[in-house]
Amino acid sequence: MFDASTIDRALAAKHIVADASQRRAIAALDALLNGTGPQGVQGVYCHGLPGRGKSLVVDTLFALAPCTKRRLHFHAFMRDVNRRVVQAPPSEDRLGDVARAWLDGIELLCFDEFHVHDIADAFLIGRFLETALALGTRIVLTSNYRPQDLLPDPEFHARFEPTIALIEQHFAVIAFDGARDYRQHGERAAEPRFFAPLDGTREALWAIYRAHETQAAVHPATVEVAGRLLPVTAAGKHLLWADFEALCGAQRSHLDFLAIAERWQGVIVDSLDTAQLARRDVLQRFVWLVDILYEHRRALYIAADKPVRAALEGLEGAHDVSRTTSRLAEMQSRDYALATGH
Repeated sequence: MFDASTIDRALAAKHIVADASQRRAIAALDALLNGTGPQGVQGVYCHGLPGRGKSLVVDTLFALAPCTKRRLHFHAFMRDVNRRVVQAPPSEDRLGDVARAWLDGIELLCFDEFHVHDIADAFLIGRFLETALALGTRIVLTSNYRPQDLLPDPEFHARFEPTIALIEQHFAVIAFDGARDYRQHGERAAEPRFFAPLDGTREALWAIYRAHETQAAVHPATVEVAGRLLPVTAAGKHLLWADFEALCGAQRSHLDFLAIAERWQGVIVDSLDTAQLARRDVLQRFVWLVDILYEHRRALYIAADKPVRAALEGLEGAHDVSRTTSRLAEMQSRDYALATGH
Protein backbone atom coordinates (compact mmCIF):
# COMPACT_ATOMS: atom_id res chain seq x y z
CA MET A 1 0.00 0.00 0.00
CA PHE A 2 1.13 3.52 -0.78
CA ASP A 3 0.97 5.65 2.37
CA ALA A 4 0.13 9.35 1.99
CA SER A 5 2.28 10.09 5.02
CA THR A 6 5.30 9.42 2.83
CA ILE A 7 4.37 12.53 0.82
CA ASP A 8 4.07 14.51 4.07
CA ARG A 9 7.54 13.40 5.15
CA ALA A 10 9.04 14.18 1.76
CA LEU A 11 7.49 17.66 1.79
CA ALA A 12 8.65 18.22 5.37
CA ALA A 13 12.20 17.46 4.24
CA LYS A 14 11.81 20.46 1.91
CA HIS A 15 10.51 22.56 4.86
CA ILE A 16 6.98 22.58 3.43
CA VAL A 17 3.81 22.01 5.44
CA ALA A 18 0.90 21.26 3.11
CA ASP A 19 -1.95 23.78 3.07
CA ALA A 20 -5.61 22.79 2.87
CA SER A 21 -5.77 22.44 -0.92
CA GLN A 22 -2.52 20.49 -1.03
CA ARG A 23 -3.87 18.17 1.66
CA ARG A 24 -6.97 17.52 -0.47
CA ALA A 25 -4.72 16.68 -3.40
CA ILE A 26 -2.55 14.35 -1.30
CA ALA A 27 -5.66 12.49 -0.11
CA ALA A 28 -6.92 12.16 -3.70
CA LEU A 29 -3.52 10.94 -4.91
CA ASP A 30 -3.37 8.43 -2.06
CA ALA A 31 -6.81 7.10 -3.04
CA LEU A 32 -5.76 6.92 -6.70
CA LEU A 33 -2.64 4.86 -6.04
CA ASN A 34 -4.32 2.58 -3.52
CA GLY A 35 -7.54 2.11 -5.50
CA THR A 36 -9.72 3.38 -2.66
CA GLY A 37 -11.33 6.31 -4.45
CA PRO A 38 -14.85 6.52 -5.90
CA GLN A 39 -15.72 3.98 -8.56
CA GLY A 40 -14.77 5.14 -12.05
CA VAL A 41 -12.22 7.72 -10.89
CA GLN A 42 -8.90 7.03 -12.58
CA GLY A 43 -7.15 10.34 -12.22
CA VAL A 44 -6.48 13.51 -10.28
CA TYR A 45 -6.68 16.92 -11.97
CA CYS A 46 -4.84 19.63 -9.99
CA HIS A 47 -5.44 23.21 -11.12
CA GLY A 48 -4.76 26.69 -9.83
CA LEU A 49 -2.62 29.80 -10.16
CA PRO A 50 1.10 29.40 -10.93
CA GLY A 51 3.40 28.54 -8.05
CA ARG A 52 0.74 27.12 -5.70
CA GLY A 53 2.54 23.81 -5.27
CA LYS A 54 0.79 21.65 -7.87
CA SER A 55 3.96 20.32 -9.45
CA LEU A 56 5.64 20.19 -6.05
CA VAL A 57 3.06 17.76 -4.69
CA VAL A 58 2.77 15.73 -7.90
CA ASP A 59 6.55 15.47 -8.37
CA THR A 60 6.83 14.22 -4.79
CA LEU A 61 4.14 11.61 -5.44
CA PHE A 62 5.77 10.57 -8.70
CA ALA A 63 9.14 10.00 -7.05
CA LEU A 64 7.55 7.82 -4.37
CA ALA A 65 4.97 5.88 -6.40
CA PRO A 66 5.86 2.15 -6.49
CA CYS A 67 4.70 1.38 -10.02
CA THR A 68 5.64 1.67 -13.68
CA LYS A 69 5.32 5.38 -14.37
CA ARG A 70 6.06 8.22 -16.74
CA ARG A 71 6.05 11.99 -16.27
CA LEU A 72 6.10 14.44 -19.16
CA HIS A 73 5.45 18.00 -20.27
CA PHE A 74 3.05 19.23 -22.91
CA HIS A 75 5.53 20.37 -25.59
CA ALA A 76 7.63 17.20 -25.56
CA PHE A 77 4.50 15.03 -25.50
CA MET A 78 2.95 16.76 -28.51
CA ARG A 79 6.16 16.50 -30.52
CA ASP A 80 6.56 12.80 -29.70
CA VAL A 81 2.95 11.81 -30.41
CA ASN A 82 2.74 13.85 -33.62
CA ARG A 83 5.90 12.16 -34.90
CA ARG A 84 4.45 8.74 -34.11
CA VAL A 85 1.16 9.56 -35.82
CA VAL A 86 2.99 10.61 -38.99
CA GLN A 87 5.06 7.40 -38.96
CA ALA A 88 2.23 5.03 -38.02
CA PRO A 89 0.68 2.79 -40.69
CA PRO A 90 -2.76 3.82 -41.95
CA SER A 91 -5.69 2.56 -39.90
CA GLU A 92 -9.24 3.52 -38.95
CA ASP A 93 -8.00 4.72 -35.55
CA ARG A 94 -4.42 5.82 -36.04
CA LEU A 95 -4.48 8.12 -33.01
CA GLY A 96 -5.82 5.31 -30.83
CA ASP A 97 -3.20 2.89 -32.14
CA VAL A 98 -0.41 5.36 -31.38
CA ALA A 99 -1.80 6.08 -27.92
CA ARG A 100 -2.05 2.38 -27.06
CA ALA A 101 1.54 1.76 -28.15
CA TRP A 102 2.75 4.86 -26.31
CA LEU A 103 0.97 3.84 -23.08
CA ASP A 104 2.02 0.20 -23.18
CA GLY A 105 3.21 -0.87 -19.73
CA ILE A 106 2.60 2.51 -18.05
CA GLU A 107 0.55 2.25 -14.85
CA LEU A 108 0.83 5.91 -13.77
CA LEU A 109 1.06 8.90 -16.11
CA CYS A 110 1.81 12.37 -14.72
CA PHE A 111 1.18 15.16 -17.22
CA ASP A 112 2.53 18.51 -16.03
CA GLU A 113 1.20 21.94 -17.13
CA PHE A 114 -1.73 20.47 -19.05
CA HIS A 115 -3.30 23.02 -21.39
CA VAL A 116 -5.22 23.11 -24.65
CA HIS A 117 -5.22 26.19 -26.88
CA ASP A 118 -5.28 24.69 -30.38
CA ILE A 119 -8.10 22.66 -31.93
CA ALA A 120 -5.69 20.22 -33.61
CA ASP A 121 -4.05 19.55 -30.23
CA ALA A 122 -7.52 19.18 -28.72
CA PHE A 123 -8.45 16.29 -31.04
CA LEU A 124 -5.19 14.49 -30.30
CA ILE A 125 -5.41 14.98 -26.53
CA GLY A 126 -9.07 13.96 -26.43
CA ARG A 127 -8.43 10.65 -28.18
CA PHE A 128 -5.31 10.04 -26.10
CA LEU A 129 -7.20 10.51 -22.81
CA GLU A 130 -10.05 8.28 -24.01
CA THR A 131 -7.54 5.55 -24.82
CA ALA A 132 -5.64 5.92 -21.56
CA LEU A 133 -8.82 5.68 -19.50
CA ALA A 134 -10.00 2.66 -21.47
CA LEU A 135 -6.66 0.94 -20.73
CA GLY A 136 -7.04 1.64 -17.01
CA THR A 137 -4.03 3.95 -16.85
CA ARG A 138 -4.00 6.13 -13.76
CA ILE A 139 -3.44 9.77 -14.72
CA VAL A 140 -2.40 12.87 -12.81
CA LEU A 141 -2.69 16.25 -14.53
CA THR A 142 -1.54 19.67 -13.32
CA SER A 143 -2.86 22.80 -15.00
CA ASN A 144 -3.32 26.53 -14.56
CA TYR A 145 -6.85 26.02 -15.96
CA ARG A 146 -10.07 24.58 -14.61
CA PRO A 147 -11.33 21.80 -16.89
CA GLN A 148 -14.09 24.12 -18.18
CA ASP A 149 -11.48 26.74 -19.12
CA LEU A 150 -9.52 24.45 -21.44
CA LEU A 151 -9.56 25.46 -25.13
CA PRO A 152 -11.12 28.84 -24.26
CA ASP A 153 -11.46 29.97 -27.88
CA PRO A 154 -15.27 30.36 -28.25
CA GLU A 155 -15.06 29.20 -31.86
CA PHE A 156 -13.82 25.74 -30.82
CA HIS A 157 -14.63 25.30 -27.13
CA ALA A 158 -17.87 23.35 -27.70
CA ARG A 159 -15.96 20.74 -29.70
CA PHE A 160 -13.76 20.02 -26.69
CA GLU A 161 -16.60 19.76 -24.20
CA PRO A 162 -16.88 15.94 -24.52
CA THR A 163 -13.26 15.69 -23.35
CA ILE A 164 -13.94 18.15 -20.53
CA ALA A 165 -16.89 15.98 -19.48
CA LEU A 166 -14.60 12.94 -19.55
CA ILE A 167 -12.16 14.70 -17.21
CA GLU A 168 -14.91 15.80 -14.84
CA GLN A 169 -16.35 12.27 -14.76
CA HIS A 170 -13.13 10.28 -14.30
CA PHE A 171 -10.86 12.66 -12.37
CA ALA A 172 -10.91 14.04 -8.85
CA VAL A 173 -10.66 17.77 -9.62
CA ILE A 174 -8.68 19.64 -6.95
CA ALA A 175 -8.35 23.44 -6.88
CA PHE A 176 -5.04 24.69 -5.50
CA ASP A 177 -6.21 27.98 -4.04
CA GLY A 178 -3.53 28.80 -1.48
CA ALA A 179 -2.33 32.39 -1.26
CA ARG A 180 1.38 31.59 -1.37
CA ASP A 181 3.36 31.51 -4.62
CA TYR A 182 6.25 29.22 -3.68
CA ARG A 183 8.38 30.43 -6.56
CA GLN A 184 8.32 34.05 -5.41
CA HIS A 185 9.91 33.48 -2.00
CA GLY A 186 13.12 31.63 -2.77
CA GLU A 187 16.47 33.05 -1.75
CA ARG A 188 18.31 34.64 -4.66
CA ALA A 189 21.14 32.62 -6.18
CA ALA A 190 24.62 33.65 -5.09
CA GLU A 191 25.50 34.75 -8.62
CA PRO A 192 23.03 36.93 -10.55
CA ARG A 193 21.38 35.39 -13.60
CA PHE A 194 19.32 38.30 -14.93
CA PHE A 195 20.90 41.66 -15.76
CA ALA A 196 19.47 45.11 -16.56
CA PRO A 197 20.13 47.60 -18.02
CA LEU A 198 22.30 46.42 -20.90
CA ASP A 199 25.22 48.76 -20.26
CA GLY A 200 28.13 46.79 -18.87
CA THR A 201 26.50 43.37 -19.14
CA ARG A 202 28.91 42.02 -21.77
CA GLU A 203 31.63 41.33 -19.21
CA ALA A 204 29.15 39.64 -16.83
CA LEU A 205 27.88 37.35 -19.61
CA TRP A 206 31.41 36.59 -20.70
CA ALA A 207 32.28 35.58 -17.12
CA ILE A 208 29.28 33.21 -17.02
CA TYR A 209 30.23 31.65 -20.34
CA ARG A 210 33.88 31.27 -19.31
CA ALA A 211 32.86 29.58 -16.04
CA HIS A 212 31.01 26.83 -17.93
CA GLU A 213 33.19 26.30 -20.99
CA THR A 214 36.76 25.00 -20.93
CA GLN A 215 37.17 26.20 -24.50
CA ALA A 216 35.83 29.64 -23.69
CA ALA A 217 36.56 31.57 -26.86
CA VAL A 218 33.54 33.46 -28.17
CA HIS A 219 33.17 32.84 -31.87
CA PRO A 220 30.02 34.18 -33.57
CA ALA A 221 28.64 31.34 -35.63
CA THR A 222 25.52 29.75 -37.05
CA VAL A 223 24.17 26.50 -35.62
CA GLU A 224 21.36 24.26 -36.81
CA VAL A 225 18.44 23.89 -34.42
CA ALA A 226 15.44 21.72 -35.32
CA GLY A 227 16.34 22.00 -38.98
CA ARG A 228 16.65 25.81 -38.94
CA LEU A 229 19.74 28.01 -38.77
CA LEU A 230 20.31 30.11 -35.65
CA PRO A 231 22.98 32.86 -35.52
CA VAL A 232 24.75 32.80 -32.13
CA THR A 233 27.37 34.75 -30.25
CA ALA A 234 28.84 31.46 -29.05
CA ALA A 235 27.86 27.81 -28.82
CA GLY A 236 29.91 25.69 -26.45
CA LYS A 237 29.50 22.21 -25.07
CA HIS A 238 27.32 23.43 -22.19
CA LEU A 239 26.00 26.92 -22.99
CA LEU A 240 24.35 28.59 -25.96
CA TRP A 241 24.73 32.38 -26.18
CA ALA A 242 22.41 34.21 -28.59
CA ASP A 243 20.63 37.53 -29.01
CA PHE A 244 16.96 37.75 -28.09
CA GLU A 245 16.12 38.84 -31.64
CA ALA A 246 17.58 35.64 -33.09
CA LEU A 247 15.80 33.44 -30.54
CA CYS A 248 12.39 35.07 -30.22
CA GLY A 249 12.16 37.77 -32.87
CA ALA A 250 12.55 35.34 -35.77
CA GLN A 251 9.96 32.82 -36.91
CA ARG A 252 10.55 29.91 -34.56
CA SER A 253 8.38 27.35 -32.80
CA HIS A 254 8.52 25.42 -29.55
CA LEU A 255 10.33 22.68 -31.48
CA ASP A 256 13.40 24.95 -31.77
CA PHE A 257 13.44 25.51 -28.02
CA LEU A 258 12.97 21.80 -27.29
CA ALA A 259 16.02 21.07 -29.45
CA ILE A 260 18.02 23.75 -27.61
CA ALA A 261 17.04 22.40 -24.18
CA GLU A 262 18.00 18.88 -25.19
CA ARG A 263 21.40 19.94 -26.57
CA TRP A 264 22.65 22.58 -24.10
CA GLN A 265 22.58 22.83 -20.31
CA GLY A 266 21.86 26.54 -20.34
CA VAL A 267 21.11 29.56 -22.52
CA ILE A 268 22.37 33.14 -22.39
CA VAL A 269 19.75 35.48 -23.87
CA ASP A 270 21.48 38.74 -24.78
CA SER A 271 20.19 42.17 -25.81
CA LEU A 272 16.55 41.69 -24.84
CA ASP A 273 14.64 44.82 -25.83
CA THR A 274 11.61 44.53 -23.54
CA ALA A 275 9.53 46.73 -25.87
CA GLN A 276 9.50 43.79 -28.29
CA LEU A 277 7.52 41.74 -25.77
CA ALA A 278 4.48 43.83 -26.67
CA ARG A 279 4.38 41.91 -29.96
CA ARG A 280 2.15 38.87 -29.54
CA ASP A 281 4.32 36.50 -31.60
CA VAL A 282 7.53 37.55 -29.85
CA LEU A 283 5.93 37.24 -26.42
CA GLN A 284 4.60 33.76 -27.22
CA ARG A 285 8.03 32.57 -28.31
CA PHE A 286 9.60 33.96 -25.14
CA VAL A 287 6.95 32.15 -23.07
CA TRP A 288 7.79 28.89 -24.89
CA LEU A 289 11.52 29.42 -24.36
CA VAL A 290 11.19 30.00 -20.61
CA ASP A 291 8.69 27.16 -20.15
CA ILE A 292 10.80 24.61 -22.00
CA LEU A 293 14.07 25.57 -20.30
CA TYR A 294 12.27 25.39 -16.95
CA GLU A 295 10.74 22.01 -17.72
CA HIS A 296 14.18 20.63 -18.64
CA ARG A 297 15.76 22.30 -15.58
CA ARG A 298 18.19 24.27 -17.75
CA ALA A 299 20.00 27.45 -16.70
CA LEU A 300 18.77 30.77 -18.08
CA TYR A 301 20.75 34.01 -18.11
CA ILE A 302 19.18 37.20 -19.47
CA ALA A 303 20.61 40.61 -20.30
CA ALA A 304 17.79 43.11 -20.94
CA ASP A 305 17.30 46.85 -21.18
CA LYS A 306 14.84 46.69 -18.24
CA PRO A 307 14.04 44.04 -15.59
CA VAL A 308 12.25 41.39 -17.59
CA ARG A 309 9.78 40.19 -14.95
CA ALA A 310 8.55 43.74 -14.42
CA ALA A 311 8.24 44.16 -18.19
CA LEU A 312 5.97 41.11 -18.39
CA GLU A 313 3.52 42.36 -15.77
CA GLY A 314 0.17 43.20 -17.35
CA LEU A 315 1.13 41.97 -20.83
CA GLU A 316 -1.44 40.02 -22.79
CA GLY A 317 -1.42 38.40 -26.19
CA ALA A 318 0.26 35.10 -25.32
CA HIS A 319 -0.89 32.08 -23.34
CA ASP A 320 0.25 31.56 -19.76
CA VAL A 321 2.34 34.71 -19.21
CA SER A 322 1.62 34.59 -15.46
CA ARG A 323 3.16 31.11 -15.29
CA THR A 324 6.25 32.38 -17.08
CA THR A 325 6.62 35.28 -14.64
CA SER A 326 6.35 32.87 -11.72
CA ARG A 327 8.91 30.52 -13.24
CA LEU A 328 11.36 33.34 -13.91
CA ALA A 329 11.26 34.13 -10.18
CA GLU A 330 12.25 30.55 -9.32
CA MET A 331 14.92 30.45 -12.02
CA GLN A 332 16.75 33.27 -10.22
CA SER A 333 16.68 31.49 -6.85
CA ARG A 334 18.87 28.99 -5.02
CA ASP A 335 15.91 26.59 -5.05
CA TYR A 336 16.05 26.17 -8.82
CA ALA A 337 17.74 22.79 -9.22
CA LEU A 338 19.45 22.29 -12.56
CA ALA A 339 19.49 18.99 -14.40
CA THR A 340 22.86 17.32 -14.67
CA GLY A 341 24.11 16.29 -18.07
CA HIS A 342 22.08 16.27 -21.29
